[in-house]
Amino acid sequence: MGESKSKIGDSTLSRHKATTIQFDLTKPLSLSGPSNADIRRNAMLHKFLITSGVYESLEETERREEVLAQIRQVHGPGADIDTLCVGPYNEFFSYLHKILAKMDEVTNLQTILDSYVPVLKFKFQGILIDLVYAPIYFRIVPNDLDLSHNSVLGYVDKKAVPSLNGYRVANKILELVPNVENFRTTLRCLKLWGNRRGLYSNVTGFLGGINWAILVARVCQLYPNANPSMLVCRFFRVYTEWKWPNPVMLCPLVESNRRRFHVWDPRKYLKDRTSVMPIITPVYPSTNSSYNVSTTTLNIIKDQFEFGKKMCEQIELRNGQWDSLFEFYPFFEAYPCYLLINVSASDEEDLLDWKGFVKSRLMKLTLKIERAHEKLQCHPCTNAYTDESISPARHCAFFMGLKRKKEETTEEVHMQTNEEVNVLATGAQFADEVKGRYPNWKQTMDINLNLVRREEMPSYVFRQQSVL
Repeated sequence: MGESKSKIGDSTLSRHKATTIQFDLTKPLSLSGPSNADIRRNAMLHKFLITSGVYESLEETERREEVLAQIRQVHGPGADIDTLCVGPYNEFFSYLHKILAKMDEVTNLQTILDSYVPVLKFKFQGILIDLVYAPIYFRIVPNDLDLSHNSVLGYVDKKAVPSLNGYRVANKILELVPNVENFRTTLRCLKLWGNRRGLYSNVTGFLGGINWAILVARVCQLYPNANPSMLVCRFFRVYTEWKWPNPVMLCPLVESNRRRFHVWDPRKYLKDRTSVMPIITPVYPSTNSSYNVSTTTLNIIKDQFEFGKKMCEQIELRNGQWDSLFEFYPFFEAYPCYLLINVSASDEEDLLDWKGFVKSRLMKLTLKIERAHEKLQCHPCTNAYTDESISPARHCAFFMGLKRKKEETTEEVHMQTNEEVNVLATGAQFADEVKGRYPNWKQTMDINLNLVRREEMPSYVFRQQSVL
């Protein structure tokens, strides 16, 4: 019943040997290996990752294994922290929620059904777990079911395909990179960088884990003999020059005569032509994994890639250190005005689900502002913040940086009074829509939007840097 997802970048992945297969659509840009200077920079990068806490300690690994052993008792063997659970067509997803809700080890249990991939999010003995369920047309699911084979798609409906493809894509990427260890280390670096620069969040219109994995894998294909320090620098060099919306692909698109699913193809489908930053999954049916990226968030991503390129150039010239590349983005210093979205509920359990639903809709608010206010730049923050001085804290706050656009200048441009009024009107419309669409909304739940000047920013946001 359980099938673990290969967690890309996790230290528990088995080591794959490099092969001589043809990995992609084009030949490598360079077959050069690391120079002595690259080897030295790589050692410095590895030291930086260790001091940054990117690698798991032995104690954490043992605790994780202990948690996995207990999770297997709930829904079968082969579970992982990022977990795909495959089961027969029934109400198993709801049934599993009830089982977990009764367990003392489980906290922060949250069901997210209204999303691209339905998921149960919870902490098991403090370990965060995302569990995706994929119903399949079997009365009993065989233990040797091969999810990597396209034939398995014949036993699920279209809604279950994205759930299965998370696992399938992760495994396929490992087949398509020339050196898995170098890929894993480079991916760790870029995930850490994306987190610190405010770009790691699919739900708010930036890049999620699978997006980063495909982008890194493509660079690994282009530079098959490069070590991680080289690959990090090549990553920014490649993607600052990339001509979006040209797609990033790891292999040719695969069609299948067995069962027809929508395969990403802008030549055939109008919707696919609207993608601004297409990053295509390497398994059938291939899709655009970066579907949430908008024109606004793409521009922010491009600016940050340019920052990364400049920092790497300094590192290669020995004028910079790795920690300069991984500096936290000063979000609350970057804009003269911020839209504050405050979410509240009467108890912690209600707040957990309510704020999750609101966060899943923030990308729509960005699009509303983008379309209704062409002169404004809107930058959603990927973090949520809580005023811990209020006890019990039954609220959380999301922020969006706002300023007027002005081409070809770094001068700070403030919003005008009428623009502020119009943004608040757009925000009020968004709040009403969110309340109306949340299936479990109660009178005790609320969402308020206000504009806050940079100098009026509440102090608690500067004390928090972790994503809630």
